[in-house]
Amino acid sequence: MPAPVIDGLQINDWNREILLECRAGGIDAVNATCAVWEGAVETRATLERLRALVEANADIAVLVEDGAGIETAQAAGRVGILPGFQNASPFEDRVELVADFHARGVRIAQLTYNARNLVGGACYDAVDEGLTPFGRDVIAEMNRVGMLIDLSHVGDRSCLEAVAASARPVAITHANPRSFVDVPRNKPDAVIRAVTERGGMIGVCLYPVVAGGATARLEEFAAMVLRLVDDVGVDHVGIGSDCTRGWGQDYLLYLRAGRRAPLPGEELPVWPAWPSWFTGPADFPVLGESLAAGGLAAGDVAKVLGGNWQRLLGETIG
Repeated sequence: MPAPVIDGLQINDWNREILLECRAGGIDAVNATCAVWEGAVETRATLERLRALVEANADIAVLVEDGAGIETAQAAGRVGILPGFQNASPFEDRVELVADFHARGVRIAQLTYNARNLVGGACYDAVDEGLTPFGRDVIAEMNRVGMLIDLSHVGDRSCLEAVAASARPVAITHANPRSFVDVPRNKPDAVIRAVTERGGMIGVCLYPVVAGGATARLEEFAAMVLRLVDDVGVDHVGIGSDCTRGWGQDYLLYLRAGRRAPLPGEELPVWPAWPSWFTGPADFPVLGESLAAGGLAAGDVAKVLGGNWQRLLGETIG
């Protein structure tokens, strides 16, 4: 069986149509965001809704908890759903909630989302003060139970400290080199090297803010990925599309502003336009085609499209 195609992160308002888009794109497994700002109680409810959706669409989707589950989903022609967090907020201030959510099927968790929390600093903080003692405890517990640490929205200093603190490899599931698009959400070379030199991965990201916007050219994106392969090694690069299917503008305000209500007279933000060559999960095949056209060998294309995620998940979640 060929290596599975795995998307390192999508943050969709999941429904059957989006699951079918993933199948149309040949995606065998995806890290599906279940929490951003939510606490423990809200997140448990979200996980139950996701479980119900998957069970109602068992002909095309299945919840998976490890590498073997991904292979089973692939063999059955179904999308393997890996529930994940984009913030440590569901852990609140209780490290024992890491094990609680692991028992509920969560296998991937980002430490911070854009703003500092009880764990550490984030990418949009004016000053990243690094990990907190609680953050180090969370990392140790994630290592113990088998939960992949995600640094995508984490501040640069906190990223480096997390890599050093973790006994297992970590990931940047959805970001690009800052040299490609100079925004705080992308990662400097020092962070990418630290992650990959310890066996971790970076999932290159299609979200317009970090990938160059609607006018970004596929050839330029592919050239960036190929440079990254040359810089850190083909075994440490994957895809994390950051697809955002199904949401309205109110959810974008929620992502950017957190839990506050819209201010009087405040206009809702508008989702950024995606490039015509990648507008959703169904367009996944163009990524492999562009890498092959750029000279990447077929076996290495398969690694970037999912084989590397399969390896890293096997090392970190079992």
